[in-house]
Amino acid sequence: MLKNLKIENVAVIEKAEAEFSPGLNVLTGETGAGKSILIDSINAILGNRTSRDLVRTGAGKACIWATFTDLPDAVRNQLEQAGYEAGDELLLYREISAEGKSNCRVNGMPATAAMLRDLSAGLINIHGQHDNQNLTNPSRHLALLDLYAQNEKEYVEYRQVYRRLIAVKRQADALQMDEDEKQRRLELLRFQVDEIESAALQPEEEEQLTARRQVLSHAQTILEQVSAAHNALAGGDDFGGAADLLGDAAGQLENAARLDDSLQNACERLNDLYYTARELATDLAERLESYGMDPAELDRVETRLDEIYRLKQKYGGSVEKVLEHGQAAREELENIEQSDEALARLNAEKQALYRQAKEKAEALTRTRLDAFSDLEKKLVEACTFLNMPGVRFALQHSRGPLAGAGQDTLEFYISPNPGEAPKPLAKIASGGELSRIMLALKSALAEKDAIHTVIYDEIDTGVSGSAAGRIGQMLKQTSAGRQVICITHTAQIAALADRHLLIQKNVESERTFTKLYPLDGDGRVRELARIISGDQITPIALANAREMLGLDP
Repeated sequence: MLKNLKIENVAVIEKAEAEFSPGLNVLTGETGAGKSILIDSINAILGNRTSRDLVRTGAGKACIWATFTDLPDAVRNQLEQAGYEAGDELLLYREISAEGKSNCRVNGMPATAAMLRDLSAGLINIHGQHDNQNLTNPSRHLALLDLYAQNEKEYVEYRQVYRRLIAVKRQADALQMDEDEKQRRLELLRFQVDEIESAALQPEEEEQLTARRQVLSHAQTILEQVSAAHNALAGGDDFGGAADLLGDAAGQLENAARLDDSLQNACERLNDLYYTARELATDLAERLESYGMDPAELDRVETRLDEIYRLKQKYGGSVEKVLEHGQAAREELENIEQSDEALARLNAEKQALYRQAKEKAEALTRTRLDAFSDLEKKLVEACTFLNMPGVRFALQHSRGPLAGAGQDTLEFYISPNPGEAPKPLAKIASGGELSRIMLALKSALAEKDAIHTVIYDEIDTGVSGSAAGRIGQMLKQTSAGRQVICITHTAQIAALADRHLLIQKNVESERTFTKLYPLDGDGRVRELARIISGDQITPIALANAREMLGLDP
């Protein structure tokens, strides 16, 4: 239950705090006093979308705190799974900066607005003024009936089978193609697989062939230059080479080193140069033999590179891409060749799943039809109590193709007066009737709902007189064992409150301030009298207020 709500710098509310109790809590005040701001603040602390417009003019940020007690088990489990402490109380905090940034906390620990939304789903049920209009939308009726039916088990069982059915159907559709298209695809894939496999490409082959072509294309030039380098080192018939000269120099320096030990290091270095030159000359002589002119090899290399280039143009920009395409084509070919067998298997599984899904859908339908039979009785009973005698409800229902929520298409119909055929809510019910029907529905759902706190924002719209009094009595009944918070303009409802709060707007120093005041005794009497008679509170209005509160004249 909502124990405490504290607000700072929210719109015209500079600072306000409200304590709520179990049972029926009523908030009253003149039109424009700030009741909608209070609802906006509660929506904000519950993680709903908000904006910087909520921040009071001149303030850096708006802050909202909410304390909850008697937490439902589902909320405790959520807190524990998210790593938050689940004690006797839950403190939610949210601030909205003037720049529009949001900061949230759960029991003092950082949180997200999404986390607040998840938690609030099990904490508070807010009935806004627009919900009456939503009641006329047939697309909402199925969810409302499911909530009353408490058929989550049947719904989950159906969804599991239905999701599997859709997955198998998609697999079967992917394999399904007409025979002509299938043959064309098979021929294309076989050609591609044969072409790529017969090429026998190797991952680094193109780089190696390119390097070889470079050598073969310039073999004559390379041969001449390597031969010149060999001759320079090894010499020829008519001249000595660099290696011979290094050998002579090494011999002369070796003779000198025998006389001067300091030349020994230079002698060793010169000998190293001599032997290196000799080895290099030998290597070059062997290399000269590999540079023979072979036009046939060059043609073979060019032909192979052309083949690789053509395959790259067709199947990808690299040898690796060509090989990947070949593997993919091979796999697709195998799948299509085996598709008849796979398709038969999938179709058999699809038929079995369809039968299962149909059975689960029928079980789900039965829960809904049974639930409506019970719900209709409670709605008639509640609406009769709310001064709508003779009302009848009907369910416009049909079975259709299987879908995400089952096979059912349904809409609530109503006959507000005896002798009239039931028709859609949108065509029959007035604003005041919709308010009472919604309250009757909420009252019926309260028995099924684990949420302890329900907020009604002007549930009495379009209702007055004895009907308003009946609404107050039903709210009082609904609040037994739980918490109902109601914003109202009706004295009959306010008089039944277990806790009465006044929302009042004042102007001080050309600034507007809205504050919350808990009322008791004379304060409640004067507020009820104001609601009854307006700005001019008369003795008769005060007497009526005292009578409504059961006080002595």
